Amino acid sequence: MRNAKKLIAATAALATLTSLAACGSDSEGGDSAAYQGDANKAELVFWGWDSGNTMKDLIADFEKANPGITVKFNNTGTANDTSTALTNAIAAGKGAPDVVMLEDPTVTQFAVTEGLIDLTQYGAADLKDDYAAGPWNKLQYNGKPYALPIDSGPEVFFYNKAVFDKAGVDGEAIKTWDDYYEAAKKVRAIGSYMTNLAGSTNDYQPFTAQAWQAGAQPWKVDGENITINMTKDEGMKRYIDFQQKLIDEDLVDTKTQNWSDDWNHELNDGTLASLTIGAWMPINLMNGAPDQAGNWRVAQLPQWKEGEEVSAEDGGSALAITAQSKQQAAAYKFVEYLTHGEGADTMADTGTFPSLKRLLTSDSFTDPNKESNKKTNDFFGGQNVNEVLAEAAQRPVTEFQYLPYNPFAQSAYGDYISKAYATKEQTLEQAMENYGKALAEHGEQQGYTVTLK
Repeated sequence: MRNAKKLIAATAALATLTSLAACGSDSEGGDSAAYQGDANKAELVFWGWDSGNTMKDLIADFEKANPGITVKFNNTGTANDTSTALTNAIAAGKGAPDVVMLEDPTVTQFAVTEGLIDLTQYGAADLKDDYAAGPWNKLQYNGKPYALPIDSGPEVFFYNKAVFDKAGVDGEAIKTWDDYYEAAKKVRAIGSYMTNLAGSTNDYQPFTAQAWQAGAQPWKVDGENITINMTKDEGMKRYIDFQQKLIDEDLVDTKTQNWSDDWNHELNDGTLASLTIGAWMPINLMNGAPDQAGNWRVAQLPQWKEGEEVSAEDGGSALAITAQSKQQAAAYKFVEYLTHGEGADTMADTGTFPSLKRLLTSDSFTDPNKESNKKTNDFFGGQNVNEVLAEAAQRPVTEFQYLPYNPFAQSAYGDYISKAYATKEQTLEQAMENYGKALAEHGEQQGYTVTLK
């Protein structure tokens, strides 16, 4: 009953995408043993997005290597559209694809509602040590893998060396968040900002990543039981106190939202001097801040304690198999090919930031003479960018969970947290407390047992 209640509530909150659901399976799902099918013969339906325009070639390569299996790819457009369509198909009991691409934070919500299968039965758990810890850990539910990572997004520190030089800041010397704070004061003194945070919905991922790195556990999920602790958790206190100091001293631009036109303008004219963001950012800087070519650099995240090497994940996507699929064995072959086999190599060669350790440590990935690397390295003043990013991806990460109703958590974040940044109506602690209450109330409406601290 609880699963049904969660599905009905989730569906009511999302728009219906019947055209996609019609392109999925007619099965209502069932025991996984009865739904394995023939591992070597199947007609698979795959939902996802294709930002790199490489999926057609990847599927052709897979089909050539597996002549008994065909894959029909339905481009869902965006990650949100995919989640919406899958939610509707699960609620309807039919129409889901065999394989689905999801953003990492949404995997838990579909695992909880039994819309995805545990991949342990196909040997996925044995692949754990092959992946960087960050992306792997995000895809577990009750200690079992429900998806395999396509890519990863370890957080790193990007900074504009020209702006730092003008402010008298040595970017390479910023090793701790205390160093970062002192640098922010110098950057502000010349009229620029160290970074921006408006508390918008677009800031949700940076929030989870930075709180994660601070050791925060704002929520914990244990099956049907959820604990919300937005202000009393030690890591959250550390994160909130630091951010409030930046707000109070006008060291962070609280008006400019991530991914807006103004954001790109400020990165391009030097108003914003740095970003802590995922390792997928270089191409976005190259496109959004072309006037700063040669000025940007990348470094590891500042640490809360000097000498530590703690990282966090900001973004990422994965492949999962739906419980409605009657061709799960063949579907797993396809998933493993794209995330662990030759398909993963192809995606890395075409710009996807890898999650596999063998790719992160390969000579090809960090080769400064590789054409794709040369272009990026030139923009970053000759720095070997992938060398820094590969190190970040393999740094240890603390445990972190996402709520099983992550889309609500993300949309509500802007409603509540913007009051501490953009409008300054509340302190960040007050805003986080109210945000926590909203998360707890929503969780109870979804049928969970929620403890609010």
